[in-house]
Amino acid sequence: MENFVVSARKYRPSNFKSVVGQGHITTTLKNAIKNNHLAQAFLFCGPRGVGKTTCARILAKTINCEHRTADFEACNQCDSCQAFNNNASFNVHELDAASNNSVDDIRNLVEQVRYAPQQGQYKVYIIDEVHMLSTAAFNAFLKTLEEPPKYAIFILATTEKHKIIPTILSRCQIFDFNRIQVNDICEHLKYIAGEEKIEAEEEALRLIATKADGALRDALSIFDLIVTFSAGNKLTYQETISNLHILDYDYYFKVVESLLAGSISNVLLLFDEILKKGFDGHNFIIGLSEHFRDLMVCKDPATVELIQVSDSAKERYLQQSQQANMSFLLSALSLCNQCDIQYKSSKNQRLHVELTLMKLAKLPHAISLAAVAQEETKKKA
Repeated sequence: MENFVVSARKYRPSNFKSVVGQGHITTTLKNAIKNNHLAQAFLFCGPRGVGKTTCARILAKTINCEHRTADFEACNQCDSCQAFNNNASFNVHELDAASNNSVDDIRNLVEQVRYAPQQGQYKVYIIDEVHMLSTAAFNAFLKTLEEPPKYAIFILATTEKHKIIPTILSRCQIFDFNRIQVNDICEHLKYIAGEEKIEAEEEALRLIATKADGALRDALSIFDLIVTFSAGNKLTYQETISNLHILDYDYYFKVVESLLAGSISNVLLLFDEILKKGFDGHNFIIGLSEHFRDLMVCKDPATVELIQVSDSAKERYLQQSQQANMSFLLSALSLCNQCDIQYKSSKNQRLHVELTLMKLAKLPHAISLAAVAQEETKKKA
């Protein structure tokens, strides 16, 4: 039986052009190689799962490649590239600072730096989770980091830049990695689904991309989970929301329809159905706030692009936003926000949400009465 390899490893980028959503980083690194402007120390910082260690490895492979391509990518054919791809390169050393964070560990590293590479131009030292080094270890590293041998390059990676002492920061070229956009993650998931011969609904992939919160590795882990759950070659939206236990946005459309119609009974019945399905009242009210925000964003054609949903869902948002006026949406957002803030301290949390829904159901009527009163005042004036 063939061993399963998770998508995050199987489809790990092997060159700069295959890195997702970090064009500003890859362009700068390629230009540094092209113009021979490589710094002696790099600091890659940003959220988890956005490609810091991957870019460090690609950079290490590319600068030692014997036959770089015309666009300054590694050839993946030469002895150096082959050794790197097989985890057998003597020129690339990776250190996990989370478990090797003492002065002695850094001293051993500094001792290794003294020896020139037997083959290739550079020895590259990748130190992951560098913020975990002790202050004494940082201080022991300072001199080597500032004036290493010409063949040594250090690449430090961290999710918490603020924990690194200023004397280290001042000796590195700092690269800030972005959270990856939902559209970029969705396109990458489509590519992987195609490679794996999996039929995937776009809404399901977009939901996974949204749930990942900008981390591609998280998105790939969720993708693998849903594919395993489906036990076939089809990945559907319904299976995705069922497995991730996410409330279908269809419920929010139904709730807002009932609110605009002023039907308290319908809203309370929908909320009861949501609770019976095992969803939390707090998560529901947060989701409803987000739904009102998306409807408000759809009121102006200039801001429609701010909602990152599929085209069919966007059409539904545009239709419902036309039915709700701006006064209703702003007031509804305010009420939902108050409910969210007070939820934890409420003794009867279900009743707390139900009261908010009752107020929301009476909002359209209250707004229309206020508009009539304003007109009457104008006439008298």
